[in-house]
Amino acid sequence: GRGAAGRAGLVPLRLGAGAGRVAGYLRPEFAERLGGGYPHVFSLEREGRGAPGAQATGLRLAESLRAAPLTAASEAVGGVMADLRDRGVISGWRDELYPIAAGFHSEPLLLLERAAVPFFGVRAYGVHVCAYVRGPGDALSMWVARRSPTKPTWPGLLDHLVAGGQPHGISPGDNVLKECMEEANVEESLARRARPAGAVSYEYLLDEGLKRDVLFCYDLELPASFEPSNNDGEVAEFMLWPIERVMQTIAETDDFKPNCNLVIIDFLIRHGCLTPDHPEYLALVKHLRSGDCD
Repeated sequence: GRGAAGRAGLVPLRLGAGAGRVAGYLRPEFAERLGGGYPHVFSLEREGRGAPGAQATGLRLAESLRAAPLTAASEAVGGVMADLRDRGVISGWRDELYPIAAGFHSEPLLLLERAAVPFFGVRAYGVHVCAYVRGPGDALSMWVARRSPTKPTWPGLLDHLVAGGQPHGISPGDNVLKECMEEANVEESLARRARPAGAVSYEYLLDEGLKRDVLFCYDLELPASFEPSNNDGEVAEFMLWPIERVMQTIAETDDFKPNCNLVIIDFLIRHGCLTPDHPEYLALVKHLRSGDCD
């Protein structure tokens, strides 16, 4: 299946009633830490009869929590995550809950602290806005943001004008409006011009675990008179670059945050900046949705 190679040797996370649904994939050592250190919250399933040392075949919530209300189960798991934060295992705490579900529009099976998401290998979502300006002769320029050097993830790298994770309890469209204001001072009347333009997805292995993301892509055409400014302290500077410079930077450097490369490449294909004449055109198209996209 898709991503099977990256999942080899990982322990499936099963949530829900009965045999449970595979919702994520954990590194064996992290699964062992949860099952061994927090048996009141997690239960580790092992092959055979579960003899000591037998390989773990799955991680589940403790039996007492499997039928518990979403809030109660999520609070129990949250307590464990906070303890692991205090022990220095989980860093970059965001105090933001992400839903774990079978699909984006499915009911959540669990709510999990954002910083813990990669450890559980569960699917996460985000919104990315490519903001651009049309000049004379239809020439395109794109707003590029440099991430703050104090950001917990990818500090100092280049980013979109606006991007953010998709937390529980807000729609992607409303999240775009919120992030536009927080990150670039784009007022709501202008931010509402952002047009949904599909999604990209990917999956890759980190030291923490398996990162599985789906990013909703939005295009926002801005007037030449617009000047962005930052409200949340997460952006160091904004730059309006000709699209050719954006393309060259992606092709020749690692200056952009890696997932931003995907979203921008998708934009370049949709806007005809990258054409089938490019030798890697079809490979690029193929890999824009290399992860589960549901």
